[in-house]
Amino acid sequence: MGKSLIIVESPSKAKTINKYLGKDYVVEASVGHIKNLPKSKLGVDVEHGYESDYQLIAGKEPVVERLAELAAKSDKVFIATDPDREGEAIAFDIAQEVVAKNDNIYRVLFHEITPAGITEAMANPKKIDQHLVDSQRARRAMDRIVGYKITPFIWKTVYYGLSAGRVQSVALRLICEREAQIAKFVPVEYWTVTAQFQAEGSEPFYAKLAKVAGEDPRIPESVTAEGYLADIRKQTFAIADVQKKVVKRNPLPPFITSTLQQEAASRLRFSAKRTMMLAQKLYEGIDLGNDEITGLITYMRTDSTRLSDDAVTAVRSYIYDSYGPEFLPKEPRLFKKGKASQDAHEAIRPTSIAHAPKSVKRHLDKDLYALYELIWNRFVACQMSVATFEQVSVDIAGGDYSFRATGSLPIFRGFLQVYDDIADDSTVLDDADPTSRIPAGLHKDQQASMLAILPKQHFTKPVARYTESSLVKELESLGIGRPSTYAMIVSTILNRNYVEQKDRKLFATELGMVVTRILVESFPNVLNVRFTALMEEELETVASGNRTYVQVLDDFYHPFMKSLEKVDKEAPRIKQSLVEQTDENCELCGKPVVIKWGRNGRFMACSGYPGCKNTKPLAADAEKHQHVVGIKCKVCEGDMIVKGGRFGTFLGCSNYPKCTHTQPISMGIKCPKCKDGDVIERKTKRKRNFYGCSRYPECDFVSWYKPVLQECEHCKHPYLVAKISKKKGDYLMCPECKEESVQVETAIAV
Repeated sequence: MGKSLIIVESPSKAKTINKYLGKDYVVEASVGHIKNLPKSKLGVDVEHGYESDYQLIAGKEPVVERLAELAAKSDKVFIATDPDREGEAIAFDIAQEVVAKNDNIYRVLFHEITPAGITEAMANPKKIDQHLVDSQRARRAMDRIVGYKITPFIWKTVYYGLSAGRVQSVALRLICEREAQIAKFVPVEYWTVTAQFQAEGSEPFYAKLAKVAGEDPRIPESVTAEGYLADIRKQTFAIADVQKKVVKRNPLPPFITSTLQQEAASRLRFSAKRTMMLAQKLYEGIDLGNDEITGLITYMRTDSTRLSDDAVTAVRSYIYDSYGPEFLPKEPRLFKKGKASQDAHEAIRPTSIAHAPKSVKRHLDKDLYALYELIWNRFVACQMSVATFEQVSVDIAGGDYSFRATGSLPIFRGFLQVYDDIADDSTVLDDADPTSRIPAGLHKDQQASMLAILPKQHFTKPVARYTESSLVKELESLGIGRPSTYAMIVSTILNRNYVEQKDRKLFATELGMVVTRILVESFPNVLNVRFTALMEEELETVASGNRTYVQVLDDFYHPFMKSLEKVDKEAPRIKQSLVEQTDENCELCGKPVVIKWGRNGRFMACSGYPGCKNTKPLAADAEKHQHVVGIKCKVCEGDMIVKGGRFGTFLGCSNYPKCTHTQPISMGIKCPKCKDGDVIERKTKRKRNFYGCSRYPECDFVSWYKPVLQECEHCKHPYLVAKISKKKGDYLMCPECKEESVQVETAIAV
């Protein structure tokens, strides 16, 4: 009996699988895709059944030759690319290249890279699912048609080099619409009143004004607030009611792709892209020593919360042994299937309960361990008992005024013993917040003295901007995209400069707003949420075999092209509408100066172009980026001025282009690592701000948070960093001892 060939995507996965299968198998990696649509043309023949012109990727010839050579020497060929539609399409491409050498080809699905998972997959080989391949091909064709047909339209109307996409443009639209909501928002003032009470024999506690003459209080400004305060001070108060009830809280389901990205962003500050990269490593295999390489988690691209019976049995046994019978519910916990779930894979979970996080910690770097621990804890917690709390509400009445104090204390922590989500639970008592504490022993009709009254001014706030995680959550809820696409969607709109990321929030740029406005006005029936979600449903019908590749693309292509033909004639008018007139005349030829769009944003240009090519930055930008700072060029003694580039602002010589000297802008803080360079502000390729040493790459000091010139009171570290959170607001933290303090006005922000 000859050997069998197993083809996987990743070299690291090949190495792991090789350890398990032994000498009867040869495991080789395709190193991802071997074919793709051509970059230089559409690659989809819309006149002949949308036949796609998939070509071998440049540089993959040796890989394909090697696979074909091994296939010719093997009895059987098992293609074990990732168990999703993209993996199915890769398997199809590989099969086409090796079938001439060996037509004994099978498809195997490794849902987990463990001995049990591999054994099960090899025992149940299948044929390549053509329906899944067609569904993936239809998605690519649809995206290619939109991208290659609409992108030139954007070039004609804004400027060359931009791009549009079927899903990315809808995601951008969501961000831009949120930006418009925020811009239109008008804050409204309102006041709240909190009072401190003390009943006889009890500790003081706080309560908020809840009712005035039986109605919700409306305090729009300080005059009304002062009137209420004066009247409240005259009243005699007593406890009108004390209510106690038990509140139960159920654990959350195990992770699916979108919830893993959301939670990793919230808890670990990982981008969606980084989360998926780390999860891929955990899935493909980690060297645990003693010649053992194993995948630590199941496949990480999934929309199902389903768990295998074996996994549930194992974790229930672990819970019983580790936490006791009271932490184990009588029956295994099942979770409701999402309405758009394909349910093709299990939820994301550890592959073995034997690999507790602490037992494998020494084999994982910091980020891999953090993500694995998060997945582990969520999986264990999902099968644990509910958490129970005693919720207490106390009403204090006096005259027309009724105050209410609420809080709760845990009776039984249940699953929170493992997966403490207390920060997101408004019903749980926060011991750090004195206003939420309610003393024991309070009872109805007990007299209560008002010790203090605390009015507070507020202003209504607009809806929050999207973060990566909240955008992924929104896309999932709307049925847009799939688990494998979320990270790429966010990366694309950031890389196109349509969106900027500041303090983890996504801000639509002026360019993003302009492109979105043009696309929405020009293609209202294509680039909208409902149409995009409907297309996802159509692709599902191809995967299930209910409709064909051609039928679905016909339904999409013909209406789309009618819209495109109609608006394409409007391109010159739309482009002209973006040109703004000014009151200035060109200093070279005297013709009017206009404001136009270019690769670096808006700029001022002579209307006599191309006869006159005079350009200059906008007045506002010139003031911002061309301000002379009083520093001389080290090369030619010219004035250094502030300029803007791809990775932030910098100092450049005013004699450019004769002198090309540049230098970073110092923040006045010496690098804490090398003690020689200065701390400077920079931007990543994805436009995220960070702070690093001016001597990079000789010194690799970096910080995500803005330094503040204030010494730490505890460890005397020379600077603090400015941070912000929903719960704490603005605060300072020492990067050395992690001690936190309130950001005061005397702190000098750099």
